[in-house]
Amino acid sequence: MSRLGPLPAFLGLYAAMYAAFGAASPFWPQYFAARGLRPEELGVLFGLGTAIRLIAGPLASRIADIFGALRLVLAICIVIAVAAALGLLGAQGFRLLLMVHLAQAVALAPIPTLADALAVRASVRPPGFEYGWVRGAASAAFVAGTLAAGQALGYLDLSAIVWMHAALLAGALLGTVLVPESDTRAERAADPVGQSVMGGVRELLGLATFRRVIVIAALIYGSHAMHDTFSVIRWTAAGVSTAASSVLWSEAVAAEVAVFVLVGPILLRRIGVAGAAALAAAAGILRWVVEAETADIWMLATVQPLHGFTFALMHLACMRVIADSVPAHLTATAQALYAIGPGLVTASLVWISGWLYEAYGPRGFLVMAAMCVLSLPLAIRLRDRSRTSV
Repeated sequence: MSRLGPLPAFLGLYAAMYAAFGAASPFWPQYFAARGLRPEELGVLFGLGTAIRLIAGPLASRIADIFGALRLVLAICIVIAVAAALGLLGAQGFRLLLMVHLAQAVALAPIPTLADALAVRASVRPPGFEYGWVRGAASAAFVAGTLAAGQALGYLDLSAIVWMHAALLAGALLGTVLVPESDTRAERAADPVGQSVMGGVRELLGLATFRRVIVIAALIYGSHAMHDTFSVIRWTAAGVSTAASSVLWSEAVAAEVAVFVLVGPILLRRIGVAGAAALAAAAGILRWVVEAETADIWMLATVQPLHGFTFALMHLACMRVIADSVPAHLTATAQALYAIGPGLVTASLVWISGWLYEAYGPRGFLVMAAMCVLSLPLAIRLRDRSRTSV
């Protein structure tokens, strides 16, 4: 085990963390509805929760970078998230449920970005490991958590998902204790500008490669907006059964895991981040053109595995850029900007995709393909190692 370095600890951390997300995320609306919240109250609760995440994630990540305490901030966030989850069991009424939910949202928002910051830094230090192995285990754990929770709810009431979520997060806390901290004291001492709240953000945005990969990620991830919202509606209208739709989604998740664990690391070594980002963009063009033109089950089954490239390979390329191009003492802040930038674009495109689908139907997927076309020239210009600003 010692020869494996920190890999087992990160595998445990990510497996517990994403299994906790998978056990609860799909079922939170059902849980709150069962506690008496009306549809309009659910909209307020989840809308405010999303909004506050956009603030809490970058803020906590920036604090972690300033003090060089990524692991400590991660542990504190997990403890608060566990306490807030358990607090939901006794909360009654919309206002109290909203307050507890928002507290949990604040705590949960920085957890994935801080974990990624720690994992990416550790992966490039001897003895090193493939970050994709860790992230692939996370995707598989999310699915396992969702399946386990779904089975448990066949025998138990909805409070079971809260207990599962809290217990798995507690397991992630143990993993946090075991993973190594990223020592950035020397880098922080040499860069006083990067120690200020906005100075570090400005320094990151001054890195040409980092800026470019954020824009590429926003275009390629954002192009999933119509698929995530309307694909099943489109397939069902074309006569694809619910069972077949679930198989198609499972196929995409399986491809995601395969690229994270096996294909992605090999491709990154062979073609670099520029080639990987360009391949992700090309896969997106093909995928969305096919979805625009046909709902034939066999054609859909052929292009669904491209999700492994449009999401997983692009994510691996982004992590490589952050590892190679971002100063060590700004990694958590970089992860937060990487999450919030494409996240805001995707959220906006979900709204726009509704208008597109209403106006043009499946042909709206061509707009998603056009976004991937726009990302291609930027992808080709990516460099594997660059801290130059332009």
